[in-house]
Amino acid sequence: MSVLVLVLAVCAACCLGFGFVLQQNAAQRAPLGDFLSPRLLLDLVRVPRWLAGMGLMVAGLVLGAIALGGGELTLVEPLLATNLLFALALSRIQTRQPLGRQGWAGLALLAGGVTAFILAGEPRGGSAVTDPLRHWLIVGIMLGLALLLTLCAARLRLTWGPTLLALAAGLVYGVQDALTRVSGRRFSAGGFAEVLTSWQPYAVAVLGITGLVLVQSAFETAPLRRSLPALTAAQPLAGIACGVGFLGDRLRTDAGALAWQASGLAAVVAGIVLLGLHPAMPQGTGESGRERALERS
Repeated sequence: MSVLVLVLAVCAACCLGFGFVLQQNAAQRAPLGDFLSPRLLLDLVRVPRWLAGMGLMVAGLVLGAIALGGGELTLVEPLLATNLLFALALSRIQTRQPLGRQGWAGLALLAGGVTAFILAGEPRGGSAVTDPLRHWLIVGIMLGLALLLTLCAARLRLTWGPTLLALAAGLVYGVQDALTRVSGRRFSAGGFAEVLTSWQPYAVAVLGITGLVLVQSAFETAPLRRSLPALTAAQPLAGIACGVGFLGDRLRTDAGALAWQASGLAAVVAGIVLLGLHPAMPQGTGESGRERALERS
């Protein structure tokens, strides 16, 4: 296990967490008519706070891609899930809310769950699966589920919409991370020529834009606490499924190790929920007015 990979993944999580908070601060003031439309990005690009958040997000994605180039997806993804800790830290400064029992419990569950999963699973590389059917099956399931969640979110945007959009974005980003890992392997094998003649880097770009529209639409219509936990929980689960499913990542499979891995992932999800619902997380301004506007639109 490379210390450099661990440092890069945690730095990526820090950039992502700070970036998400700044993006949501700006997105909640965007025109409601831009919901699930690429126009939303064109409106937000004129907001300095959103641009700062995007800059941090891009830095996080680059650091995450470098970490994926040197480590397994099953190792990097749980570490990226700690972005919620950094989001809470910045939100706590903004709201001046103490952590309290809920915050400390969420922190302990998230950090402890990530540690338990990594130590019990001992993620390591292996030979990638060459069967294209298996690749497309796993990717198709993830993206098909993301599409279904998005369609449901469009009908339920006053209630479960933001959470469903965030879940969909998490699945999209998990697949994007897997394809980023594939692109990194192709670059190591044949340089830019090998990368540019394959479909994966172009799919990474399309998935990145799609995920961005989903996330900003979720940020636009509800406070951060209703979207970021779902995004943070779905992304590592989708990434781990892709890593084990077709990238050749290997985990320990004896009964004890599997039990600890399952417990670790459950603790991660529980910690994410507790931290996401913490009072320090921004609750938005004028939420009821925005909901009434949505009802009229």
